[in-house]
Amino acid sequence: MVLDALIKIKNEMDPTLTFRRSCREGICGSCAMNIGGVNTLACISKIDANDKVSKIYPLPHMYVVKDLVPDMNNFYAQYKSIQPWLQRDKENIGNAQYLQSLDDRKKLDGLYECILCACCSTSCPSYWWNGEKYLGPAVLMQAYRWIIDSRDEKTADRLNQLKDPFSVYRCHTIMNCTRTCPKGLNPGRAIAEIKKLLSGLVKKDKPGLDTAALQ
Repeated sequence: MVLDALIKIKNEMDPTLTFRRSCREGICGSCAMNIGGVNTLACISKIDANDKVSKIYPLPHMYVVKDLVPDMNNFYAQYKSIQPWLQRDKENIGNAQYLQSLDDRKKLDGLYECILCACCSTSCPSYWWNGEKYLGPAVLMQAYRWIIDSRDEKTADRLNQLKDPFSVYRCHTIMNCTRTCPKGLNPGRAIAEIKKLLSGLVKKDKPGLDTAALQ
């Protein structure tokens, strides 16, 4: 894999080469970079055969700390801004779980698997142009993950947070995000669903189970 080549270069040729890496199994998202013009993970990218030259760059349109290490501070601040945790009108934290039907749980499939590698956001032209205001595909997909969760009771507040002209509506359905996601997820679809909820075309379904009934 490309990550193996980078580690070999660092160990045997240039110890100053700087890049992020951790799990080496496509789970942590640390080694996200642009390889051959595609945003992906170095640990799951095979090295081209037949002695082809591989061009490797840091994730595009982000400030670079050094070599292949982009500055992720803005990305993480945007993620924090959507309050990515379960919110209830009345908190009842203790020794029980909120109920969720199987159908409601299935709605989270294709959303919770995001590893926040930023491959999708940094492939989005709208994010390149408005990175300070537009939340980007990765963060918006996580926003939808909490909006659609049957156990979350702050749907209206979450949607109100996204009603300004930039947070969601800078998405022009270019779909680079979906094409480049190393986990095969579809951020473009999640953004489209948020737009439907904001416009009133659809409403969040009522929970299949009484989520207030702790078990």
